Amino acid sequence: MNGNGWAVEIEDLVKTFDSFVAVDHVSMQVRKGEILGFLGPNGAGKSTTIRMLCGLLTPTAGRAHVSGFDVGTQPEEIRRTIGYMSQKFSLYDDLTVEENIDFFAGMYSVPRERRAERKDYVLAMANLTERRRALTRTLSGGWKQRLALGCAILHDPPVLFLDEPTSGVDPIARRAFWRLIHDLAETGHTIFVSTHYMDEAEYCHRLALMYRGKVIALGPPAELKRGLTSHSLLHLDSSDPLETMRVLESVAGVLDVAVFGGGLHVVVDDVEATSERVRQALAGRGIEVKRLEQIEPSMEDVFVAMIEAEERKAA
Repeated sequence: MNGNGWAVEIEDLVKTFDSFVAVDHVSMQVRKGEILGFLGPNGAGKSTTIRMLCGLLTPTAGRAHVSGFDVGTQPEEIRRTIGYMSQKFSLYDDLTVEENIDFFAGMYSVPRERRAERKDYVLAMANLTERRRALTRTLSGGWKQRLALGCAILHDPPVLFLDEPTSGVDPIARRAFWRLIHDLAETGHTIFVSTHYMDEAEYCHRLALMYRGKVIALGPPAELKRGLTSHSLLHLDSSDPLETMRVLESVAGVLDVAVFGGGLHVVVDDVEATSERVRQALAGRGIEVKRLEQIEPSMEDVFVAMIEAEERKAA
């Protein structure tokens, strides 16, 4: 692990709590300027991994380097050179926007001669210049989120860890927040972001899917989607979705069925032959087919398929 070209390097990282294995031999490398999305259900080990990489938890085994520093032996150096933002935003509601920025500038030891310049940068980046004297508690969730991101990058850290930063924020604010993340990546910052919103996965350069403490898939979103192309995906809308699922269990060529919005996503081995069998089986039960067509898999389809495959292996 020499750190050349990599912002984050992880090798066989393990974290146990008594007999519970929270992180199970995780290995990966993250490039400088890359946005790595960290996906997985609650309890998968995402936050525990991030806390180890931030120097907040000591690994049980394995090694990791962030900006060349060892998480096990140099946690203080790591904490000085990273930015960290959690879903709780870590802001002080009884301070103004400007006072929060001043406080975090001191916390991150931003040199006094640079504080005015960095404050102006954060206010402009977060579009909060006009709100600089507003009490933080009066800001909406989206504005608080931008302020928290600005405070996390006051010291211009090369690596930024965002732990479910868009949780509880409306979709418009989430999209604006991701534009800020891409702007940071374009200026060379490495962004390590965990999320449970599947649509946000599409904004990342690469994704790591974590399940039961292990990374079960790693790659660009398009590449992970292509991993499902050995089978085809159909979208099915019918007059009785619940009964449709029961019927499809016995239709030859249907490999998997999952609820998606108001309809169903059906994984099949042969689109034409299986589609016809599906139509006949549903007609035989008096179920109307409103829509049945082949579609491209979404990240949610990839996520569900990979976790179900892991469940089958475990069983």
